[in-house]
Amino acid sequence: MGKIKSAKIADKIMTIVFYFIALLFLILLLVLALYVIFKGFVDFKLEYLSFNRKGIGNQFFNTIYLVFLSLVISVPLGTLAGIYMAEYAKQGKITNFLRISIETLSSLPSIVVGLFGYLVFIVMTGARWNLMAGALAVSILSIPLITTTTVDAFKSLENGYKNGSLGLGATHWQTIYHVMLPACFPRIMTGIILAAGRGFGEAAALLYTSGMSTDINWSNWNLSAATCALNPFRPGETLSLLIWASRSEAVSANATQIANLSSAVLMIMVFTFSIGARMLSRGINKKAKGC
Repeated sequence: MGKIKSAKIADKIMTIVFYFIALLFLILLLVLALYVIFKGFVDFKLEYLSFNRKGIGNQFFNTIYLVFLSLVISVPLGTLAGIYMAEYAKQGKITNFLRISIETLSSLPSIVVGLFGYLVFIVMTGARWNLMAGALAVSILSIPLITTTTVDAFKSLENGYKNGSLGLGATHWQTIYHVMLPACFPRIMTGIILAAGRGFGEAAALLYTSGMSTDINWSNWNLSAATCALNPFRPGETLSLLIWASRSEAVSANATQIANLSSAVLMIMVFTFSIGARMLSRGINKKAKGC
């Protein structure tokens, strides 16, 4: 009886400790978010949101567009690579080498990836700084996240999903596409959110690839034009680059206010994307379950 009582007391103590740690992290997150948002909007002026050199509107659009381009590249490649690693790759030296390579790639410093992107996507191609080069550099950092998350999602899925589908006569690919992938989607979405978050906040890799231009002609929709908003091969400064430039190189009187506002807007963008992605994931999961 004494041992049982001691075990229950220890269990209650550890439960309280874990709740306290979780509460502490939540408080730290809220304090950080509120501080950044307060500093960003304390000296807010509407002109700071304008789509010209005085505002951050163009950088806001460039950030969203670059993250979109990077996800278009990294989500299919990362998901397919994860499916291959989980369902098709045979255990052996090659598979272990691929796994180690993915883990190594995910731990590379972003400045190294940025320099690689500059040498390959800019120097070797003879191109100038552009958003597509930045998206490719960010994709190098994002693909390992999505691949690893996809592998973990498929490995942790109950065998009943796969065996039941195969038992009904479905092929391996039909089982993956129609049964396993929808069931794994909520966990894969976690990797996509992490990849997008890295894209939103990336600066070092983009410094060498996407450029620092803010020139966008919103009346020109010729995709080949250097100032067309939707031209992926034009240079473009993102919010994270603007924060870096405002804190290190800017000489304007409102540089600090612009940097603070950009930080707040960037944080709100990440929160909004994460919440929206989670809602989409839950909706798809409910639809897959027939709820």
